[in-house]
Amino acid sequence: MPSWNIHIAHVERLLAEEGAEGLGVRDVDAFLLGNLVPDIYVGYMVPDATMRIDYKLTHLTLRNHIPVPRCDEFWDFYCVNPRGYGADCVTDLVKGAWCHLVCDHVYNSHTRDWLARVGVRPGEEARIAKQADFADFGRTLSISMGIDVGAAVLAQCEAFPQYRIAGADARSAARVARSIVEENATNHLEGTPDYRLLTADFFEAARKEAHATMVEGLHKLIEAEKM
Repeated sequence: MPSWNIHIAHVERLLAEEGAEGLGVRDVDAFLLGNLVPDIYVGYMVPDATMRIDYKLTHLTLRNHIPVPRCDEFWDFYCVNPRGYGADCVTDLVKGAWCHLVCDHVYNSHTRDWLARVGVRPGEEARIAKQADFADFGRTLSISMGIDVGAAVLAQCEAFPQYRIAGADARSAARVARSIVEENATNHLEGTPDYRLLTADFFEAARKEAHATMVEGLHKLIEAEKM
């Protein structure tokens, strides 16, 4: 799975290339937090969270060696056809959460395809090498954004349709994200890392597809809001 430095980098690229208005994003803080939301309650990114929600539920997937979240299911249920929630359900936090699932879906789908192509069976050895490569790739990215968890962001957390996000947990996630940004600056990698299993071309292809998918979807939501 892409780590938070990769998710944050995607947000920064989206905002730099498209602009918040061009993405239909009104609250950048809520959008950035949304890009981290699916990981808040799974237990490993925000260890002091007030509750746990099974990864299979937060990411709409099955737990296996390389899970592929069903981002299309989240899109259908909470973005384009928010049953029982109304159009106001499609907040910047929701848009960000969809982007997170897109990112995870694309990178993990590419990983599955890559392992099949090079003849490596999913398992513990592949998992360790994959995680190390993702960690190194994440350290090549320059990120700087933080999250201001104010009243407007907390209101979107309270109204998040998939499950309620407690204010304390939103603030904890923001602190974790800030520490990751600082750590990335301290341990930044220049050039191309010596990857163990994956390649620079692999990451470029996955990054390009994830970015394009997110841009296309967010533009569709802008058009839907006009109708």
